[in-house]
Amino acid sequence: QVQVVESGGGSVQPGGSLTLSCVASGNIHSINDMGWYRRAPGNQREMVATVSSRGVKTYLNSVNGRFTISRDNAKNTAYLQMNSLKPEDTAVYYCNAEVVQLTSEGARGRPYWGQGTQVTVSS
Repeated sequence: QVQVVESGGGSVQPGGSLTLSCVASGNIHSINDMGWYRRAPGNQREMVATVSSRGVKTYLNSVNGRFTISRDNAKNTAYLQMNSLKPEDTAVYYCNAEVVQLTSEGARGRPYWGQGTQVTVSS
């Protein structure tokens, strides 16, 4: 079993900053991509940022230049540094980890999601 736990959400004024953290634990051989996604009320979930095991990063256009994703492979942890926050960044942020586990049938990969952490940007 694998657990993915996010932390670091909260309320902040426009222009402020927050850092989200995500830790994966349990039966983990390795992790491929780790990523942050968000869902605002009435909207579908969207990809915010992802980082591969080799450090290749992708960003949603609207956060590029304001958000920075990083990871510590040794700690199975990913971070999302969010600067210059805007009200439209308000959402529940979810962490995703593409976990590889060793089974009797070999290595198997599947995505695991955290429970989400609320980010609210408001004056």
